[in-house]
Amino acid sequence: MQRISIAERDDWKSQAEALGFNFHTLYGAAYWDETACYRFSLKQIEDDIEDPSGEIENMCFDVVARAINDQEVLEKLAIPESYWDYIRASWMGQDRNLYGRLDLSYDGNGPAKLLEYNADTPTSLYESAAFQWVWLEQAMEREIIPPGCDQFNSIHETMVEAFRSFGIPDGLHLASCKGSNEDEGTVRYIEECAAQAGLETTFVYMEDIGIDASGRMTDLDDMTISTLFKLYPWEWVMADEFGQALPKSGAKVIEPPWRAILSNKGLLPLLWEMFEGHPNLLPAYFAADPRAADLEGGYVRKPLFSREGSNVEMVRPGAETLTVDGPYGAEGAVVQALHPLPVFEGNHTVIGSWLVASQPCGMGIREDNSPITKDSSRFLPHVILD
Repeated sequence: MQRISIAERDDWKSQAEALGFNFHTLYGAAYWDETACYRFSLKQIEDDIEDPSGEIENMCFDVVARAINDQEVLEKLAIPESYWDYIRASWMGQDRNLYGRLDLSYDGNGPAKLLEYNADTPTSLYESAAFQWVWLEQAMEREIIPPGCDQFNSIHETMVEAFRSFGIPDGLHLASCKGSNEDEGTVRYIEECAAQAGLETTFVYMEDIGIDASGRMTDLDDMTISTLFKLYPWEWVMADEFGQALPKSGAKVIEPPWRAILSNKGLLPLLWEMFEGHPNLLPAYFAADPRAADLEGGYVRKPLFSREGSNVEMVRPGAETLTVDGPYGAEGAVVQALHPLPVFEGNHTVIGSWLVASQPCGMGIREDNSPITKDSSRFLPHVILD
C-alpha cells in the first residue's frame, strides 16, 4: 500500500459538475482530491479487505440474531421499546438490506481493524462507485497512471443487480432531507441504479412525506409509498412523530429496521463480546462497563449515534486528547481500544469497504490532517497494480 503523488486532470471539476457531483468541494476546500492516489496489490485487496469484510458482515448477522430476542441488549442500544417488535419482525421476515460501509484501519500489512460500521445511511457512495472509476479510465488514457491498473470497484453493477432482485412491484420512492447536497446527490445516484434495474422511481424529500387517513405514507402527489429508500437515520425516525406511524404503514423500508442494530456504535462491544480476539476486531465495551477502564494504550469514546466524527473523544497516551464537538452523546457511548489510523505523508487514512446486498464489492479512501475522520475529510482514488 503506497500513497503516490500524481497530476490532476485539468478538467475534473467541470466533469464532476456535468455529472451532478456538486459536492466535490466542501467548506471552501477540496473534498475530491486526485493530487494523489493509493496503490494496492491484488493480494492486499482480496486477503486483507474483501474477505474480512464478508466475514465481519456474517458476524454482524449473528449479533442481530442475538439482539432481537435480548431485552438487555436492545436497552443498551437505546432503541425505544415501541420499536422492538418492528425490528424483530423485519429480521424474521428477512427484509432485504441494500448497502453499507465498513470503516477500517489498514496500512498494507494486515489485518485490517474494524473501526465502525455505517450500516444505515453511509455516504461517499457516488464518488466510490462512479467518479473514481471515471478517474481510473481517464488517468490511464492520459498516462497519469500506468496502463493495466485496476480498482476494487464493482459497486455500481452490484447495486443494479441488487435492485433487480429486490422484488419491488409498485415502484420505489427515494428520500433525503432538504438542504444537503451530499445526501441528495447520494440518493439521486441510488435512484439512477434503481432505474437501470428497471424500477419506477420517485424522489421525495423526507419533510414532504405524509401519512393519510388510512395510516399509509404518501408523497406530495398523494401517491402511496409502498417501498421507501431513506437516507435518514433510524434513530431519527424513531424520535419523529412521523416515525411512530411507520410500523403500521405497511411500507417496506430500505435500509430495513433491523439495520438499526448494526448502525449503532453499540455493535462494536457486542461484536467483541461474541468474537473476542478476532483479528479484525478491536476490544470495545459499553462506557458503563467496568472493563472499559482496563483498556491500555489509549481509547476512543464514541456516542452510540455519532456521525461524521461528531462528539468523538480520542485519548492518547503521552499526547493531547482530541475531541470533536457535536450534538450527540445523550443516549450513551462505547469505548474502543485506540488503533491509530496509518499516516501517509502526514495524512491519516481510513479505508471504507463497501458491501451491497452483503457482498463486498468496492472501496473508497478518506484522509485527514487529523486522526479523526470528519465530514470534511478528503476522498482519494485508488488503484490495484502488482
